[in-house]
Amino acid sequence: MEMQIKVIFYGGVGTGKTFLSTLISINTIKKKGKKVKFYTAAALVNALLEANDKGSLGKFLKQIEKLDLLVIDELGYIPLHKQGAELLFQIISMCYEAKSIIVTTNLQFGQWNNVFGDPILTEAVIDRLIHHSHLIIFKGDSHRYKDSISLNQ
Repeated sequence: MEMQIKVIFYGGVGTGKTFLSTLISINTIKKKGKKVKFYTAAALVNALLEANDKGSLGKFLKQIEKLDLLVIDELGYIPLHKQGAELLFQIISMCYEAKSIIVTTNLQFGQWNNVFGDPILTEAVIDRLIHHSHLIIFKGDSHRYKDSISLNQ
């Protein structure tokens, strides 16, 4: 990924957001030899909090800085505590205009305050993510639900 890309995959549960971001990650590693890290939002926040508690947040942030692509999956499934939200903002801000990033979410932007808990922080996160980004909307029913229905018929 020579240039930075910003992509937000938005859609309902089971519509292929994680699947596509995984394929992009694998392709970026195998065909382009780039450094990629794939986290769920909850796992990334937990890693940030743990690094902060251990006094190794700076080291963790340097590892993120070395990446070519950061994927944050499932943003919005779990509300974040204040410190976790602030640390996630720090990562997003650090990646802004410097790193390729993919974010998957099932929440409309108007619902993100429920995740970040602070309207000003929420606005800052959204502002950095949507600037120069591509919003791709996934429509339809859950593929897992469709598969389950077809198996039971």
